[in-house]
Amino acid sequence: MTPPPSGPVCAGASQYASFPTFTSYVRARGPVLLRTARSLTANPSDAEDLLQTALAKTFMAWERIEDHRALDGYVRRALLNTRTSQWRKRKVDEFVCEELPEPAGLPEPDPAERQALHDAMWRAVLKLPERQRQMVVLRYYEDLSEAQTAEVLGVSVGTVKSAVSRALGKLREDPELTPVR
Repeated sequence: MTPPPSGPVCAGASQYASFPTFTSYVRARGPVLLRTARSLTANPSDAEDLLQTALAKTFMAWERIEDHRALDGYVRRALLNTRTSQWRKRKVDEFVCEELPEPAGLPEPDPAERQALHDAMWRAVLKLPERQRQMVVLRYYEDLSEAQTAEVLGVSVGTVKSAVSRALGKLREDPELTPVR
């Protein structure tokens, strides 16, 4: 009489090897199950929590599961059921109403304060050296790109970048603009 084969009887059976302990199962199949959990949630942290909950349920039923080849299916079903329960329990903050509420917009700034800020900024810009002032006006008042500003003034883009950086540093230090910050 010949001994029974020592390897798996059917192809693919090694994929569902019997797991002697819950820990060995989680170590072997954890990454695959985490991918499944991630497909059920939008947030990776929520997926980890979902998997942990499903594995806790699996651990509680570990002794009752007779066919360890069906563990992946059991955990996937636990993932799906847990996610469905979470979805059903979520709080809905939207209510049907007859009229759409108007959004509470930001209050309009006081025109006098706005004009005072504009005047203070312009006085600060006028204190800059002529070359820096030209670059700041072209970049921020005329809304030209660095390349366009360099072309208009006949300088390199690097010159524009460094001069504008120095000018902005001076504007940040201007005592007249301190209350704005």
